[in-house]
Amino acid sequence: MKNIIKSILLIAGVAIAAPATYAQVSVGVGIGISANIAPPAIPVYEQPECPVDGYIWTPGYWAYDNADGYYWVPGAWVAPPETNVLWTPPYWGFVGGVYGFHVGYWGPHIGFYGGINYGFGYGGSGYYGGGWSGGHFRYNTAVTRVNVNVVHNTYINNTYVNNSSRVSYNGGNGVNARPTSAEQMAARDHHIQPTSNQTALQHTASQNRSQFAKTNNGRPPVSSMQRADSRNFAQARTNTTSHAAAANRTHNVAATANRQEKNQAAAANRQEKNQAATAQRQEKNQAAAANRQQKNAAASVQRQQQRTANRAPQEQRAARPQRAPQQRTPQQHAAPAEHRR
Repeated sequence: MKNIIKSILLIAGVAIAAPATYAQVSVGVGIGISANIAPPAIPVYEQPECPVDGYIWTPGYWAYDNADGYYWVPGAWVAPPETNVLWTPPYWGFVGGVYGFHVGYWGPHIGFYGGINYGFGYGGSGYYGGGWSGGHFRYNTAVTRVNVNVVHNTYINNTYVNNSSRVSYNGGNGVNARPTSAEQMAARDHHIQPTSNQTALQHTASQNRSQFAKTNNGRPPVSSMQRADSRNFAQARTNTTSHAAAANRTHNVAATANRQEKNQAAAANRQEKNQAATAQRQEKNQAAAANRQQKNAAASVQRQQQRTANRAPQEQRAARPQRAPQQRTPQQHAAPAEHRR
């Protein structure tokens, strides 16, 4: 009952906020709930494909319960209450020491939503995820996921501001943004309160303990849904869990492939190093062999030269003419004196 009353207050707050130019930045005007602590950061999650032509994406947001604190209302594709209207998301604004919740609404133009980056076309100001043309909604598939078998009114426009902030509140230490002149004019438009499916989805989220930040530490198990249907909340949780398990399996497969790739690279690197070392050893061995061969050849030449040098004197001596041996004449002895007379 407490949460139903809060939802009614939020809806009533939209009606109060509609005519005021600065209603969306003034705490206490058009605000159903306030808190003394800042909401958690916007969680990172995946947008499901648009299931029906004409549905508009309404991003998830942190709502508040006085007893248990912040809880996450999943982002969902929603059938707009009528054609040619767009969704301005809710946001939290810090003013006067408290955080006030500004309710979202439908209208012909996008109003101020605190400069909060909700993603998927809601980058902090305006909406670039799609627009109406000739009574049909066209989807910018540069930032929006659609089922192309169902949705055919698509285009691609990459000219948008890439905002990576996940801060979930305006003012104080949060996002420093003020409404533009176009957003001030949008505050004076005729506004339509959130649809019954949207308020029912918030109520269902408030009844699920696992959606509360104090339980999930800012990582809600159901972060998005394909449709804003509270009856399918449990199925969405199952799908989210299955998706997370599948993502985990994909991560494990990728990690295994990465390890295999690293191991293969390391093995190839080792093989390359071994081949380089083998080639280097072979080169050194060949160089050493060539060096030995060169030295041996030089030593052989040197020995040959030495032998040649040694033979030269012998050959020269052998080449000299041989002298005939002297014949000794018999010595004639002098005759005795008596003979000489």
